[in-house]
Amino acid sequence: MPPTNTSAPRAQPRPPVPTLFRVALIPLQAFFRLEASSGILLALSAVMAMVWANSPWASVYNHLFDARLEVGVAAFRGTFTFREFVNDGLMTLFFFVVGMEIKRELRAGELRSFSNAVLPLIAAVGGMVVPALLYTAFNAGTPSMAGWAIPMATDIAFAIGCLTLVKGRVGHGLVVFLTALAIFDDIGGILVIALFYGSGLHVDWLLGSAALLVVLLGLGRFYVRNGILYAVAGAALWYAMHHAGVHATLSGVVLGLCIPALPIRSGREVLDELHQYVGNCVLQKADEEVSGAQILYIEERLEDLESPLNRFVHLWHPYVAYGIVPLFALANSGISLEGMGLGDLLKPVPLGIIAGLFVGKQVGIFLFTWVSVKARVSGMPGGAGPGQLHGVSVVAGIGFTVALFVAGLAFLREPELLREAKLGILVGSLLSAVVGYVLLRFVAKPIVRA
Repeated sequence: MPPTNTSAPRAQPRPPVPTLFRVALIPLQAFFRLEASSGILLALSAVMAMVWANSPWASVYNHLFDARLEVGVAAFRGTFTFREFVNDGLMTLFFFVVGMEIKRELRAGELRSFSNAVLPLIAAVGGMVVPALLYTAFNAGTPSMAGWAIPMATDIAFAIGCLTLVKGRVGHGLVVFLTALAIFDDIGGILVIALFYGSGLHVDWLLGSAALLVVLLGLGRFYVRNGILYAVAGAALWYAMHHAGVHATLSGVVLGLCIPALPIRSGREVLDELHQYVGNCVLQKADEEVSGAQILYIEERLEDLESPLNRFVHLWHPYVAYGIVPLFALANSGISLEGMGLGDLLKPVPLGIIAGLFVGKQVGIFLFTWVSVKARVSGMPGGAGPGQLHGVSVVAGIGFTVALFVAGLAFLREPELLREAKLGILVGSLLSAVVGYVLLRFVAKPIVRA
């Protein structure tokens, strides 16, 4: 009997990494691993839009985003500009992800208990009410009063990106606090859009929307995981809400809230089943290679451990963060500065937005949080001091994506007011980012780790 060779086979040397890969792709991979990467890409898109709109190629920018598109099937046809396609179509996917993240935080995240949610909720209320009041103070009794909700929003991608630049001076508790605050901001913004920025309600289409909502709730109730079914029902809901007079992008939020947030089966049940299955495979086919059918079976059982919500978030978040939101910024941040001067910042619209974002946000969030802590409603997040809380409150004044979105709704037929609003959003957000960074980096005391 020949001797059995028990030595393990030699590992084959890995082929050398191509130079092009090392030079071009590896830095890109490192960039996308950064926590702040989506915020950086968003900022670059906004800067690019500003430069492009004020360059000799400004006409190309305007022609691109004002180009007319027509899509449809049979009698169902629609004509819109490329900018409208981004704002009303692609941004529905942004709100879809927002809806899923809100549900995940409420069901299994930081907001699942009242004690964790109460302080950021109170802070978010302060961060919405005070900016809206400041904007109202500058614009009351004028046509521009329609933009009162513009400075209420916090852009979570920008804000968290800013905090990653001052790691070591902002504890994890404050990052969670700001994230939860931004989520409540999103909820408030969604309610404001639904209640105040519709175009006149139509009962028949509202009833159709309600029927589609029942269908979506049924899909969620029976833990349907097929994305195509959700996509079809979601598209129908978008169409119904558009005709009902409710802003159609909110269909994304409704769809996101209907996705099941819990796994189909418990982890213990799946692991027990796999343990028994793998044991049987080893006993029955000890001398055979693992078959593709066996691997597929194991993969399908492991998929049962992941909820449909987590699967859809992981699927869509990269497209939204690195594609749709930067494209939205590119389409909406191109403000022509021709004929504008520093005096334009003192007009009621930009002044109200700048005051709301830069002053109102920090005053509202800091004051409401500080009073709540002193009243012992909740402890200070992460054991932070007043300086750190103030710095984070200033950073929360970075209102970009949702602020631009609300501005587009408020001044849909007022291009001059919309231009002024965009200018106020950019300046107010920039001030909040720079001053917030300086406060956290050079003024606030660093976190002392045990």
